[in-house]
Amino acid sequence: MKKSFMIAMAALFAAMTLNAQEQVQPYLTVDQLPDLIKCLPAPPAFDSPEFSNDMMRFAWGKQQRLDPERAEIAKRDAVWSYEALLAEFAVPFGLAISPENTPEIWKLMVTSLTTTDAMRVAPKAYYHRQRPFERFQDKMLTDEEAELAGEGSYPSGHTMRGWTAALLLAEVNPAAADTIFARGWMYGESRVIVGAHWQSDVDASRVAASIGYAALHGSPEFREQMAKAQAEYLEKTGQTLSVTDVNQNAPVTDGKAYRLDGILATEDTRGIIIQDGKKILKN
Repeated sequence: MKKSFMIAMAALFAAMTLNAQEQVQPYLTVDQLPDLIKCLPAPPAFDSPEFSNDMMRFAWGKQQRLDPERAEIAKRDAVWSYEALLAEFAVPFGLAISPENTPEIWKLMVTSLTTTDAMRVAPKAYYHRQRPFERFQDKMLTDEEAELAGEGSYPSGHTMRGWTAALLLAEVNPAAADTIFARGWMYGESRVIVGAHWQSDVDASRVAASIGYAALHGSPEFREQMAKAQAEYLEKTGQTLSVTDVNQNAPVTDGKAYRLDGILATEDTRGIIIQDGKKILKN
């Protein structure tokens, strides 16, 4: 009875999250997807040794807020919309994703995420885990206390969505997989930084996303749309992104080089940057 109720709630959630102007037909129904309550372990109890790591990471997240750039990224990552999510992946992916610019990639992403988003509803209701800001009566970076209070934190819907998006985009453009996954990893960390989730929520959610991603490949419609998205990417770019590891400093062209988080690179920027559609390692 309890499982039936959760499945019904998940189906209701999936229906409510559909864009009013674009009705999306999921690749799989909720009952065709793996049950995360059965797949994932229970979240750590608050008196367990594992929760000690959650506490340490909570403190780490608050420290990250002191970095204005990282705090701003975490705020952007908190926006719950497909448009906002895919905008964050544009630089590492190598192409802006929109219904107008990339209709096939957009359809793949929105339909896939609509399908897998529903997986989180049942475990959230089942475990109803208290969020960090609630336990410590703390202030969130994003001022979402009233909106999120009382909603379970396990698993993290944002992290599931972000990591699923990374998996999908890396399949569309495998040459950029490392930068795509780096940004997807940051997306999950942002949930700890804003105070919405424990680290164990985020860790489990990346696994949950991988479970959902694997399930999508059982759908013929998904596989067909993935092929269309891959073809569209090649058509839009003329070629897949090439990976260029440069051990010396390459010149940075103003307006064309970006860090993985989408911030414009400068001559002082170090690490991997995206310049003219290529990944460059600046020492």
